[in-house]
Amino acid sequence: MQRGHPMSRLQPFHKSRDFVQSLARGLAVLRVFDGEHAALNIAGIAARAGMSRAAARRLILTLEHLGYVRASGRDYTLGARVLELGFGYVGSHRLSDLAQPLLEALAQRIQFSCSLAVLDGQSIVYVLRVPVQRLMTVALGAGARLPAYCASLGRVLLAGLAPADLATWLEACRPIEHTRHTVTDPRRLRQIIDEVRSQGHAYVEQELELGLCSIAVPVCNRDGQVIAALNASMPYHAEVRRQARVRVLPELRAAALELRNTLPPHALPPVAAA
Repeated sequence: MQRGHPMSRLQPFHKSRDFVQSLARGLAVLRVFDGEHAALNIAGIAARAGMSRAAARRLILTLEHLGYVRASGRDYTLGARVLELGFGYVGSHRLSDLAQPLLEALAQRIQFSCSLAVLDGQSIVYVLRVPVQRLMTVALGAGARLPAYCASLGRVLLAGLAPADLATWLEACRPIEHTRHTVTDPRRLRQIIDEVRSQGHAYVEQELELGLCSIAVPVCNRDGQVIAALNASMPYHAEVRRQARVRVLPELRAAALELRNTLPPHALPPVAAA
């Protein structure tokens, strides 16, 4: 009897020993979220992913532990950490294509480095950065992380949290003194964040590094929810606080409004505690 070609007897890859089913199922869970299904419960996740509720529950709890999804009551939404999976794609596609020209124009107008960031646990994660001059000893770019409590971007994002989420975040925060100016007292941090919420911006002077100051504003979606923060960094000098608030702040606010009107509705999730 004639045998067929060896290739004709090969199994499909998803049935081979090299196929990691648990990885495929975990990625399938991440893919169930989209613009029309931004929040789903276990039953909805299981139905859209085509798996049992028990399997969906185990996968979603694992992804929550890793920071890729977050719980909101009985529902789950994507967490900011999923951005880390796609920064190479994001850097060359729609989000950067839309936001980067705006940040570049802003940086040119004010002649200071500008950044866009989101909150992920106790850190901010940079989504975009347009450098004009290097002020920090650490090189920053998409995916870089800094502590949220002492960064202007972080304080703006924290001010966008719901009160219960902020209380939980502050309880988990373990601030350390980066410079003699760093605010580490939890009560004072809470007071500062409340002030940021009421005034609509955060100004930080030499708390992260000596010689570094920054001012940040929230970027909101069309429902008024904070989805990101936009800042400008500048070197310290005697008049920097006044310069930041009089000259730079209006430019940041105008750019944040333009970003709100330019970014797709579901480009970034609303800020939430991880």
